Amino acid sequence: MVYFIMKCAISGILIGAASTIARRYPGVGAMIASLPLVSVLGMMWLWRDKPDPTNMAAHAQATFWYVLPSLPMFLLIPMLLRRGLGFWSVT
Repeated sequence: MVYFIMKCAISGILIGAASTIARRYPGVGAMIASLPLVSVLGMMWLWRDKPDPTNMAAHAQATFWYVLPSLPMFLLIPMLLRRGLGFWSVT
């Protein structure tokens, strides 16, 4: 249970840091959020729990393919916000 809480805390701190920094420096916050920190942390946690190279390779490859469909969202949301749609109606 302590291990689970530690994983949640570290992951949450990264997300909190990105959003806090983004309030003052949107570009820097976006850079932190766009880094594959969550994916790398997830792979670290997975490796610690199950150090299997085949499983890790499958996980990393699947992560790549699941990221691709979400990329257009990062172009669509700014376009819709600039056209006057509210954030909550976009998401």
